[in-house]
Parts: sequence; C-alpha cells; structure tokens
Amino acid sequence: MDYKLILQTIKNEVAALENTGNVATYIPELAKIDPSKFGMHLNCISSGEFNFGDCNERFSIQSISKVFSLTLAMTLMGDELFERVDVEPSGDPFNSLVQLEYEQGIPRNPFINAGALVISDILISKLENPKKEFIEFVRKLSGNPSIDINESVFNSELSNSFRNAALVNLMKSFGNIENAIEDILDFYIYQCSVSMSCAELSKAFEIYANSGASFNSEEQIITSRKTKRVNAIMQTCGFYDEAGEFSFRVGLPGKSGVGGGIVAVHPGQYTVTVWSPPLNPKGNSELGMYALERLTTLTGLSIF
Repeated sequence: MDYKLILQTIKNEVAALENTGNVATYIPELAKIDPSKFGMHLNCISSGEFNFGDCNERFSIQSISKVFSLTLAMTLMGDELFERVDVEPSGDPFNSLVQLEYEQGIPRNPFINAGALVISDILISKLENPKKEFIEFVRKLSGNPSIDINESVFNSELSNSFRNAALVNLMKSFGNIENAIEDILDFYIYQCSVSMSCAELSKAFEIYANSGASFNSEEQIITSRKTKRVNAIMQTCGFYDEAGEFSFRVGLPGKSGVGGGIVAVHPGQYTVTVWSPPLNPKGNSELGMYALERLTTLTGLSIF
C-alpha cells in the first residue's frame, strides 16, 4: 500500500475544497484558532508513519479525551461501570438535557457530555489525584511526558460551563452522581483542555488498533476484551448524533472533538488523526470527515 501517495492525493484534494464549516465559538478560546489549519498523521502497525500539514501542532483535543477517561475507568472497574452509563447511540446533541431527563439520569453513552461527566465522577472516586493520574495516563499512551493542558482553554471553558453544570445537577437529582458538582466540572474540563498534536494522538490511540498494547511494546495497557468494547462504543457513539454518517462514509471506529480533531483506528492496521478546526452543523470537523472518507476509499480498507 503506497500510503505516501495516498496522503499526497488527499492533501491535494483537501487544498482544492471550499471549507464551509465554522470554528467552535461556545468556548471563546477556541474561536481564536486559525480556521485554515489542517494536519493529518497516519501511524501504521507495519508500514511506518506518514503525514502532512500541521500534524505536529498541538490543539485542544476536547471530547477525544473521553476515550482516554473511559479507558482509564475501565482499567479500574468491571462491567458494573455500565450500570451508571449506557452504551447506546444518543441520536441527540452531545449536551442534550431532554434525553437525560427522560431516561432518569442514566446517560446514553460515555461520549456525550453527560456520560463523560459520570465517568469523571467515577475517576474522582477511584483515584487519589485524578488530574495528575489522568494526565500521566495520557502521557504514557503517547510516550510524551511534555503533554499538558492549555490553561487558557481550561479557564475559558470553565467560565462557560453552565450547561454541563445543569447536566451534573440533573444527574445528581437522580442519584447518579457521588461527588461535589464543582469537583466534577473542574476535572471534566481539565481533561477536555489537554492539548495534543495529530502525531501524538495517533501514537496514543495505538492500543485501540493493537488489542490493548502499543505497536512497539509488549505492555498490555487494557485487555483485548475491553479494547473491543471501547472500539465498539467509538463506532456507534463517537460522533455525537452523526455516528451513523461517519460509519457510512468512513467505516472506522473513531472519536471527534470540537477543537477540530478526529482520531480513527483500523484494528490490526493503523491509527489516523486529522485536524481541521471548522466544524459541520453536527460539531465534527468538516474537512476531517472528508479526508478520512477518502483514506478508506483510496486504501480500500475499512472494518466493513
């Protein structure tokens, strides 16, 4: 497979496209990002690494962090975790209150905001120093000890977290939250404020393409059984209420974030990250979706 030629083709096609998306503005700091940024990094199990554009520039990973927090929680708990958060697609916006009210405080899945807030609550209960242990976990997965949060994004998001606060309060009223609401919001926004590059994210996601272990390490970070489950949730729930569209067009498990990043994995083959800040109406990177669709089309490789 000539991945170098395939990425060059994608680069040329993306450059010729008109981007009609919009950078996220509900977190004011994200509105400052240059909308012309674009990076792509492909990390293959057997063929090496291929990339172009702004693939080494760090950006706010936002909801991509939910995969890391879920994974960390799954290393600490068994199936009882899913008594507090379901694994079904939501079909509603990522910050919907209506569905949560209807389903009595049990979030549809760990990747909508309500579900990730429950996972944050679990990690606060299970870890002695949640922020420190979370960032160390991400650093371990990526192999880069310099990864950290963007303080400006953290402060901007914390001061505009009214809807997330409403979600936690609603779940607290149903008895699905154990810790202080302020502590949960603080930790949740901390994880969303992590900054990573396409290259770093592709490295960190290796475990999801390799049955729970990194490509070059024998260390088993998470069991193959739990890896399968994380991949399944990414496939069905990783793109808010556009998960079906992503499966239809791209055909890979993955996760997006409103910072414009998308990470996808082909188990046994590769991990790939794209970054383009302008989002489509569903909150996913417009050009990122296109680039990943072209990747699976040109390679002929998807999970289907």
